[in-house]
Amino acid sequence: MSTIGGKKREQIQVTEYAKKVGLFEAKVVAINPDAEEYKEILNIELKEDSKAIEYLGTNADGDTKLRIDVWLEEIKNKEKFKVSFFLENKEKVNRDGTKKQYINTVGTTSWADDANNLGDWFTSRDYRVAFIGEEDLYTFLRTWLGGLDYRDAETTLSLDWKKLMKGNVKDLKDQIGGEFTTSVVALATIKTVVKDEGTKEYQSVYNKAFLPAYAIKQFRLVDFGNSTIVSGLRAKKLRDLKPHERFVLNVTGEYGCRDFYILKDLKEYNSEDNFAASDAPISTDGADY
Repeated sequence: MSTIGGKKREQIQVTEYAKKVGLFEAKVVAINPDAEEYKEILNIELKEDSKAIEYLGTNADGDTKLRIDVWLEEIKNKEKFKVSFFLENKEKVNRDGTKKQYINTVGTTSWADDANNLGDWFTSRDYRVAFIGEEDLYTFLRTWLGGLDYRDAETTLSLDWKKLMKGNVKDLKDQIGGEFTTSVVALATIKTVVKDEGTKEYQSVYNKAFLPAYAIKQFRLVDFGNSTIVSGLRAKKLRDLKPHERFVLNVTGEYGCRDFYILKDLKEYNSEDNFAASDAPISTDGADY
């Protein structure tokens, strides 16, 4: 005799977001979350052997390296995006070893062949040699912690490097929702990776430039995907550029974003737009960056 019955299985709802490209305003909701925070804050349940929370490691030279994952929540639709910063316990030098990068106590960086040749504007605060990855991290922090008055002599923005290299990011996590935090404008991109099994596309966020929230309106007024407009910006002196214009030059420059992107409001990604998914970057009007 056949019997069929029992409690009906509950349907598991899986939320999948389409890939997005473009500029978006967001707030920080998590930094290097553990498994519990992944579940409670990000609504993601990790597998027991997940490497998502393995933030510490070593580079090829045996130096400690740390990945800092900052989770952003888009203001309008509450979608989550992750932007990662990669730090190494190794001093930052240029390719031929003739210059070092220095960083001061408000997260500003400068290059010099000798510390004695650093500008007075930089050395008016305490400084030291920067480590790999610090410039990108502090670029983000200076925007996110936009409530700080960086012109004030008593302002400091300096993380304990030794603590970081032990994986301790408590000082960063403590800032989430704090008095100095502001929302940021970030750039969602699509990273294309060629593997043996085929080409894969991944959601990413550009990690070398960010803007305060008010700046996003500038991209609704001007088409910065137009190469003629960008060329005009390059003709300006650095001191005459506005923050959003510097952002454009950062993204579109020789060492800028190498993923697919658009300098417009966030929208759903259409793979047909990414007609040259390769190591060569593309702009929205077809010209090389």
